[in-house]
Amino acid sequence: MDLDHLKTFVEVAKEGNFSRAAAKVFRSQPAVSAQIRQLEEDYQQRLFDRSGKAVRLTPAGEILLQYAQSLLRLHDESRNALSHASEETRGVLSIGANEATFLYVLPKVFERFHNKYSSVRISVYRNFSRKIIEKIEMGAVDVGIVTLPVKSACLRIIPIFRDELQLVIQASHPLASKKVVTLSEIAEVPLIFPKTGSTRQALERMFNPFRDSLRISMELGSITLIKQFVAGGFGASVISTTFAQDDVQAGRLRLIPIKDLKLKRELGLVYRKDRTLPRAAMAFVEVAHQSLRSTSDHKAI
Repeated sequence: MDLDHLKTFVEVAKEGNFSRAAAKVFRSQPAVSAQIRQLEEDYQQRLFDRSGKAVRLTPAGEILLQYAQSLLRLHDESRNALSHASEETRGVLSIGANEATFLYVLPKVFERFHNKYSSVRISVYRNFSRKIIEKIEMGAVDVGIVTLPVKSACLRIIPIFRDELQLVIQASHPLASKKVVTLSEIAEVPLIFPKTGSTRQALERMFNPFRDSLRISMELGSITLIKQFVAGGFGASVISTTFAQDDVQAGRLRLIPIKDLKLKRELGLVYRKDRTLPRAAMAFVEVAHQSLRSTSDHKAI
C-alpha cells in the first residue's frame, strides 16, 4: 500500500467524482481509477459504489477513510517533526496573496522574515483571494493573506491587518481641497473601478443609488495602474489608504475620507486547520502577525 494511493482515495471520497479528484491530485482519471483498483485488491473489499459519474463510499470505504486520514495526518506530522528538529529554519515558504498586498502590505514583513530566516526560499502565488483560498484548501499553498471575511470550515483564520477605504484623486483636482467628500460629489466625477474583487463589490453597493448617472471611465486589474491613471487625471477611485501613502507624500495624489461612510478592508492569515504547517510557514505566520498587527494598531480603526 502506497501513501499516494491513500491521498487519491481521500480526494475521491471528498469529491464524490473521479474526474474532480484527478484534477485535485494532478493525475489523469485512468491513473486515479487504477490506484483505487489497487487499493481494493489490497484490502479485498469494494471501496466505492459507482453510479454513472458519481461515486459513494461503501461501508468498507467509510472505515478505510478514517484510517487513511489518520495515516496521512501522522505522515505530515512526522515530516514536520523532523523539520523542527533542525536548529535552523530552512526549506520553502509557499505563500499566496494578491498583487496589492505583495506590493504595499508585505514588503516590510518579508524584509524582517528574510533577516531572521535567510535560508528559507520564498515561493509566491499571486492571485485573487478566492483563488488563493482554493490553493490552500488543496494543499498547494502553505499560507495565504486574503481579504476577510472567509467562509471555509477547513481553514484557520487570523485577522492581522485593517485599513480604511477612501477616495483617491489627482492632487490638483478641485475636490482635492476638501477635507471630506460625499458619495453624490464622487458620483459626479469619472471613476476608475477595479475589475473584480471585494473592493469592486463594495463600490457597486456604494454607488447603486447613482447607477443611472455614474460614469465609469476605466476598469483596471491592478492597483498600480489605477493610481497611475488617477494621477494622470483620468478619474477618481476608492482604494485602501495604505496603497497610496507614497503617492500622497510625493504630492501626486490626495486621499479624502467619505462622509458618513466608514469602509474597512481587513486582511487575514489563513492556512489549513488539519495540517501541521512546515516550519518556514509557521515562522512566517509569527513574523507577519507581529509586524502587521503593530502596523494596524497605529491606524484609526
